[in-house]
Amino acid sequence: MIIERRTFLSLVCGAAASLPRGGVALGMPKIAFLHPATVEAYVSNAAGFARGLKDAGFAEAANVAIAYRFANGQLAELATLAGEVVGEAPAVIVAGGAAAAMAAAHATSAIPIVFVTGHDPARLGLVASLAQPGGNVTGATFATTGLVGRKLELVRALLPRAETLGYLGDSGASYGADAVIARAFAERKDEAVHMSQAAGLQVLVAEIGTEHDYDTAFTTFAERRIDALIVGASAILANDVDEIVALAERNRIPTLFERRSDVVAGGLVSYGDSRAEAWRLGAACAGRILGGASPANLPVVGTGKPELAINLKTARALGLTVAPALIAQADTVIE
Repeated sequence: MIIERRTFLSLVCGAAASLPRGGVALGMPKIAFLHPATVEAYVSNAAGFARGLKDAGFAEAANVAIAYRFANGQLAELATLAGEVVGEAPAVIVAGGAAAAMAAAHATSAIPIVFVTGHDPARLGLVASLAQPGGNVTGATFATTGLVGRKLELVRALLPRAETLGYLGDSGASYGADAVIARAFAERKDEAVHMSQAAGLQVLVAEIGTEHDYDTAFTTFAERRIDALIVGASAILANDVDEIVALAERNRIPTLFERRSDVVAGGLVSYGDSRAEAWRLGAACAGRILGGASPANLPVVGTGKPELAINLKTARALGLTVAPALIAQADTVIE
């Protein structure tokens, strides 16, 4: 779905906005923006993206134009959208997530592409190496592995008597022929299962496929009386977070998410790399390319900035007491 700037900014700011008088100046460079989810799922990262552009000397509608396209969770549409983007010959393509980056990379080897993803771009074949991408693709990453240990600590801090943990993941089926992405989701699941079992917890796994059947997953979680739930990193799950939060609330399941915005939306706890920071870094990279840098020589950058968010209102609704020491560790506390 193509999003006009007026519509996009009204969603981001809560009020209508318009281009400066006279519209986009002739010759203004253009960024084509490709995202697999909905505009609402991206909104929490928009400020980070704007900051990154500003750091590089650019501001939307002032000296750069941005054309937004969102697949609304329909990953099969990304190839078509990527083809449309390439046909417009933008100066840079910015791709949110691995699926969008791969669709763009399949569509062009000439137009610079900047990704923001939680997958390893070298394993996906997007770059030759993180230090020396070597082609027309580079970007920013955020960690989606290596975080389970801390999440299990949070489960123990909040629910010291927990015995059974649920894991809600992406089956990877929505990604079709991109088997490497599906393998990455399987590895995330295995990490969660093996570390949880090593910590003495039983684990119940539910994986979401193309039907997005969250009702069945949560019915199973409720029937098995899981003590807490970990939601894995995934563009599809992020796109559907409102439904996940609502089901967790309805079934009174303490749930840990990846993104701060999921806790703002009503989730209990999140722990993961800052998505806003990743988008800031990606935008700064796009700005450098607009300034003449070659993506082949721009190293892939990582956030290295995990953040903890706690929603005390949700904790109270679940009958949980959050220790002051844990609250003190949080980067964001929602009262």
